[in-house]
Amino acid sequence: MRHPYLPLYLILIAATCLSCKNFIGNPHRVAQAKRVSPAQYGALRVEPANWWTGMKHNQVEILFHREGLASFDVRLGKAKGIKLLKTERTDSPNYLFVTLQIASKAPAQRVPLLFSKDGFVLTCEFPVLNRRRSAKAQGITSRDAVYLVFPDRFANGDTTNDRISGMLEGADRRVPDGRHGGDLKGIADHLDYISDLGFSAIWLNPELENDQVEGSYHGYAVTDHYRVDRRLGTNEELRSLIGACHERGIKVIRDVVLNHIGDNHYWMKDPPARDWFNQWPEFTRTTYRAPALVDPYASAHDRRRFQDGWFDRRMPDLNQRNPHVANYLIQQAIWWVEYAGFDDFRIDTYTYSDQAFCSRWCRALRDEYPDLGMVGEIWENGVVMQGFFADNQPMQRAGFDSELPGVVDFQLCFAIREALTREQGWTEGISKVYYTLARDFFYQDPYRNLVMLDNHDMTRFYTHIEEHLDKYKSGIAFLLTTRGIPQVYYATEILATGFEHPSHGNIRKDFPGGWPGDTLDKFTASGRTPIENEAFQYLRTLLHYRNATPALQTGKLMQFVPEDGLYVYFRYDQAKTVMIAINTSGNPVQMDMRRFEERIQGFHKAVDVTSGKEWPDLTAVSIEKNGTLVLELIP
Repeated sequence: MRHPYLPLYLILIAATCLSCKNFIGNPHRVAQAKRVSPAQYGALRVEPANWWTGMKHNQVEILFHREGLASFDVRLGKAKGIKLLKTERTDSPNYLFVTLQIASKAPAQRVPLLFSKDGFVLTCEFPVLNRRRSAKAQGITSRDAVYLVFPDRFANGDTTNDRISGMLEGADRRVPDGRHGGDLKGIADHLDYISDLGFSAIWLNPELENDQVEGSYHGYAVTDHYRVDRRLGTNEELRSLIGACHERGIKVIRDVVLNHIGDNHYWMKDPPARDWFNQWPEFTRTTYRAPALVDPYASAHDRRRFQDGWFDRRMPDLNQRNPHVANYLIQQAIWWVEYAGFDDFRIDTYTYSDQAFCSRWCRALRDEYPDLGMVGEIWENGVVMQGFFADNQPMQRAGFDSELPGVVDFQLCFAIREALTREQGWTEGISKVYYTLARDFFYQDPYRNLVMLDNHDMTRFYTHIEEHLDKYKSGIAFLLTTRGIPQVYYATEILATGFEHPSHGNIRKDFPGGWPGDTLDKFTASGRTPIENEAFQYLRTLLHYRNATPALQTGKLMQFVPEDGLYVYFRYDQAKTVMIAINTSGNPVQMDMRRFEERIQGFHKAVDVTSGKEWPDLTAVSIEKNGTLVLELIP
């Protein structure tokens, strides 16, 4: 089978009787067609590269790009179950938007499209394929645990793609914010490591082409929406990686960037329309203040600047109110799920995009793939602002539904980080966790939120808690026992460190042992220090226990008001009850278990699932300073 990416650059075929006799009803016209060199007319860019039969999204709008193409007429050749619904032009002379309707029972075929002008005809064939019967769009739920992998910094499995001729940046590990050479093969080579830790899903920071002058390693400045960055691998390698993950029971989350692109995208050199981007008389950066969207006192200027301002000077802001932009982004997301088999989406800078478009985007994906989850990055202050963008939240929203199933739960992340670093108070310290969870009534289903201790944009958790191992264990225990979908940033298990300032490269360091010639290999126990192995085993033990305990995945949660820095909560279902106690007071505590009688009634002893220690008497449970207990209660 031809590589699915190749049709993006179909060479126009000069019309002759041989090439067009099946497609054009007037053979005399064909005979009179001018013979021209394909090179004279250049390459025809086609996006998406193909479509499939049997899709709910069966009206596909194809972007065709070539110099002067808008002046061509378009006809459909002989095809079965295919209709040419419309051809649209913008103010650009170089683009055509052609919409095909594909009948539900249309066979797989190469659909001939004919572009004619001034006595000659150019043809291309658009592939309509049968759908693959492989796993896809399985969705991430609270039964899963997610490992966040930064592809350029995890492992270098193929050194031959470190530098690609014609691309702007090559690998140089001496530069913190440069490319380091990690790739898809490096991830594939370490799937057993990820699986052994106990993770059932991986989230990949963006792997699409970022052919930028600088900072191309992070992936958030896309320059080609249908091509994996060749320094990471190929489209086929991505599909192979996802297939290998599925064989191990690991789901794969794509990191989607809807709001902006990289300024080296071909659209910047030749925009499909004057309103393809949100333009300003001079460079205007967003305010990074999402409250402007809901603030009853906000100015129209602030609303527009937040949503239409550029995220960064090298990240042009897409105008999703343009219907062709919207169609393109929706179809691109569907295409990648169908082609590669992604299971879920994490949506970058979710609030910065046009919200009516976001609702349509989410609805289209969920209509096509009902099990698809999706979480949006809502990096704001307060549960109300975060929850506003979640699906069907109960506050009045003027009839607007985001259709977004879950959010990245920054509020709970901020709360646990504060709990482990600040003095205890009425609302401070561990009480912040209590108050944050108490607001879960604001969500339709808080169990669909992604919970974390840090990610690729934040000071590393271990650094934030001043490299305190007991506090590390408290954080990991909370992460893996609270409600929602836990996410662990790569190398957290080996106590990775790093401040987000002055460079994000400090929090996106190479995983030791992932590169040929590394002197240390922390993928292995022998390469880790004793304290790193202790942290590794703590996380692994608790994660494996979580995987085997539905009460920690989908069970109910009951929390008790923190007292003197001690926070106690329970996860339970009909089969099992787990008690979690986190002591942030700095002093040992003898717990008054009578306070928890409504949850421990009927239980007489317990076992600490992280250490194996047995507690034969539930009336006498103590906890060390900065200590954490995860107790399975036993009748």
